[in-house]
Amino acid sequence: MTTIIDGKLIAQNLKDKLKTEITHLTKKYNKSPGLAVVQVGDVAASSVYVKAKTKSAKDVGIEVIDHHLDSQITQSELINLINKLNDQVNVNGILVQLPLPKHIDEQIILDTISPYKDADGFHPLNVGKLSINEKNDENLLIPCTPFGCLLLLKSLNIDLKGKNAVVIGRSNIVGKPMAQLLLKESCTVTIAHSKTINIETLCSKADILIAAIGKPEIVKKEWIKNNAIVIDVGINRMNINKEGEVKTKLVGDVDFREAKNKAFAITPVPGGVGPMTIACLLRNTTTAFKNSLN
Repeated sequence: MTTIIDGKLIAQNLKDKLKTEITHLTKKYNKSPGLAVVQVGDVAASSVYVKAKTKSAKDVGIEVIDHHLDSQITQSELINLINKLNDQVNVNGILVQLPLPKHIDEQIILDTISPYKDADGFHPLNVGKLSINEKNDENLLIPCTPFGCLLLLKSLNIDLKGKNAVVIGRSNIVGKPMAQLLLKESCTVTIAHSKTINIETLCSKADILIAAIGKPEIVKKEWIKNNAIVIDVGINRMNINKEGEVKTKLVGDVDFREAKNKAFAITPVPGGVGPMTIACLLRNTTTAFKNSLN
């Protein structure tokens, strides 16, 4: 019988552990972790994500310093704000919610964040550390979504060594760091993407399949090996006709209805990777706080 991996439950377990740890550290050092959340403009999806992240941070004892900025802010003004946050002793993590307005270069902004306060784990220094560090260093700030995927895999209590893993997607945010994390677990890793020839055949040989390509339900059951583990990173909005009314439905990159009958374990959308991304953001902020104490 297929295991449906409960991302909400696993994320809550991580948040409970973080809350206990933060309570202890706050009592010991008489200060708590601080997370600066920077949102530019009023993109509806961004507002939803920021609200969820802010609530989760407060729930575990992280102080949130909110900066909601006008969409017309200049790149120089945003850089100046980040530099101020880099210098604030009560700020341990900085989160800039993406996407940013088109007139702002996202990579320049992400590079401006201090690598020691990089709550998302996107800074080139942290990405480089992830690539060259052979061991799993608890002090590293790791990209949240791929780290969440790894924790979901580990929740199955399966030895990952030697497993054939295929990551669909080569983004800097998910695909590439996901591959690095799987390599650290001694998996044999292949990255597939939109230009991969015979991608269905390649995926059908994977013991572990990570779908992060951003196309709704593109991964069909024929792509999936019997008893494979499938982690669906995709969050896509599809219009469906329900009783004559058009409604929006959230779906992943995997056709869940088909895949769940073939996989050994699979994450649902929603309720799979999404909650883990937020939990790992809180983990990074707590890690940055502990690093600052040392």
